[in-house]
Amino acid sequence: MSTQLHNNHLKTDKMANNNEEKMTFWEHVEVFRKVLFRCLAVWLVCALAAFCFKDALFSVLFAPSQSDFVLYRGMCWLAELVNLPSLCPADFSIEFINIELASQFTTHLQVAVIMGVLVAFPYLIIQLYGFVAPALYTQEKKYSILLIFFGVLLFALGVLLNYFVIFPFAFRFLSTYQVQEMVVNQIALKSYISTLLVLSLLLGILFEIPIIAYFLAKLGLIDKPLLVQYRKHAIVVLAILAAFITPTADIFTLLLVTVPLYLLYELSVHIVARTKVKA
Repeated sequence: MSTQLHNNHLKTDKMANNNEEKMTFWEHVEVFRKVLFRCLAVWLVCALAAFCFKDALFSVLFAPSQSDFVLYRGMCWLAELVNLPSLCPADFSIEFINIELASQFTTHLQVAVIMGVLVAFPYLIIQLYGFVAPALYTQEKKYSILLIFFGVLLFALGVLLNYFVIFPFAFRFLSTYQVQEMVVNQIALKSYISTLLVLSLLLGILFEIPIIAYFLAKLGLIDKPLLVQYRKHAIVVLAILAAFITPTADIFTLLLVTVPLYLLYELSVHIVARTKVKA
């Protein structure tokens, strides 16, 4: 009975794919052109909105550079709770400078463009999926939707971890570090924004480890025994990556990155174990 139902699903999928194949190449191009136009329009609207709400946008971006950021307030609350005053970070103040005539405007424009992409990203993914979905079987559609959902979720978790934890620690350490007291730190606007965005991108990509592992397992390039065999090597590599991302001297910040990456690696092991190699 189950075999018959499976065959019926395959027949239905084949009929749908045959209908899709009846479209000519230029008809596909026209459909794709409309998809791109809608994506571009939504992205421009989101970017324009981000550009117009300048104060709110940069208040969010500069929040990790303030001594009253939510992370530091949380640490002070925890210090009071466990009666450990040294856990509460001391107040600090950083001066930002701009040395190029048009730098503030171009930075504002670049940030608005990037924020437009981030805000419109779910819509862009839905539109692109809608374009390729007719060519997929029912089972493939189900798995592709799950992959898209978890891929976006993991990327967002990586960005949030960087914004609320990693970047504040890294920025506080680097911006207050001095080789001599006579050397005053004045942080360039471009340096701050680019570091924040690059670290967010790196953490977001690294959090895609389970998704990458799934595709590699699907292609037959990796399997569970291989990941288990090289687990110790993977821990060393992840620790090196964490040290590269977090240029601070304390072990605490290093662990804040290494531990989540290791947990993602273990999750990848379980995902690979359940993944069937594509024939």
